Amino acid sequence: MTASSVCVLGAGSWGTALAVLLSQDNKPCRLWAHNPKHIQDMAETRRNLRYLPTVALPDSLQLESELETAVSNVDIILIAVPSHAFRETLRNLAPLLQPGQGIAWASKGLEAESHKLLSQVVHEEISNVHPAAVISGPTFAREVAAGLPTAVTVASADEAFANQIAERLHTETFRAYTSQDVIGVQVGGAVKNVLAIAAGIADGLGFGANTRSAVITRGLAEISRLGHVLGADAATFMGLAGLGDLVLTCTDDQSRNRRFGKALAAGTPVEQAFAEIGQVVEGAQTAKVLHELATQLEVDMPICEEVYRVIYEQLPPKQAVSDLLHRSQKSE
Repeated sequence: MTASSVCVLGAGSWGTALAVLLSQDNKPCRLWAHNPKHIQDMAETRRNLRYLPTVALPDSLQLESELETAVSNVDIILIAVPSHAFRETLRNLAPLLQPGQGIAWASKGLEAESHKLLSQVVHEEISNVHPAAVISGPTFAREVAAGLPTAVTVASADEAFANQIAERLHTETFRAYTSQDVIGVQVGGAVKNVLAIAAGIADGLGFGANTRSAVITRGLAEISRLGHVLGADAATFMGLAGLGDLVLTCTDDQSRNRRFGKALAAGTPVEQAFAEIGQVVEGAQTAKVLHELATQLEVDMPICEEVYRVIYEQLPPKQAVSDLLHRSQKSE
C-alpha cells in the first residue's frame, strides 16, 4: 500500500519533529514555514538549527516556503503552528485546498479572542467536505525526532480518516490510538499547559513531590470539569490526551510551560521569562482564555485561575499557593 503524502505546516520544534517522523523510510512528506529564510537555512544545513538543532532532516523531506506548492497534491495537511496563528493559517490554506484532502492539526490551545476550540475554528474556515482530525498526547518534540517510543491519540468524527492518520504515523517506535472525542482531546491538550506552569511554580518554590502530585491530580479534576461542560467524554481524560499529556508537561523540564513557571517562581518578570525561553509558551495565553471562559461557563478552575493571576495581575507565586491552600473545606 502506498503511504499517504503529508504536508506539515509549521517548522517549529513540534512541526519539524512530526515531519522527520513522517519522512521515515522515504515516505512522502513536505515541511512548510511562513518564513522563507527559515526554510532556506534548513535546506542548506538539513537541520532546524533554531528549534531542533541536534536532529538531521531526512533526505526525503521536502522543504517548501510557498504554501500553494507545499499543499498541492498531498493527501493530508497537518497543521503544527501556535494556536494564535491557527486561524490565519487556515484562511491562507482554504482557497488552496483540493478535493479529497484531509486536514489535521497538532496545535494545542484555545483561540484567544473567541475562546473557541481549534476544531470550531476549522469548522468556520474550512468546508466540511474535508475530513478533519486532531493529534494530541504526551509528546516532546526532541524525543519523537530521536525515535524514542511515543504514543498519541488521533481524534476525528470521521473514523476512516482517524485510521488513515494513525496508520501514516505508525513506526516501530511511534503508536497512534484513535478516538471520536474531538472535544475532550483538545481540552486536555490546552488546559495541561496552564497546569504545567502551576507545577513549575510549585517546584520552583521548592515544594516537593507531594505538591506536584496534588497539582497534577487536582488539575486533572479541573480539566474534567471544563470538559464535562463542553461535552467531552470523561474517559478521554484518563488516556494519553488527558492524564498522559498532563503528567508529561508537569514533570519534565523539556516543557516550556513548566520552565516558565519555574522562572516565575524565581522572581523573573513575565516578559523576561518569555525571552529566555525563546519559543511560544502556550499556557500563558491559554491561562487568560481559561480565566474568561471558566467565568463565563461558571466552571471552578482554581489552579488555572491562580496561574492567570500570577501572569496577568502580578500576584506573587507564594501568595497564589497560599490562596489555594486556604480555600474552604470541601469533598473531593
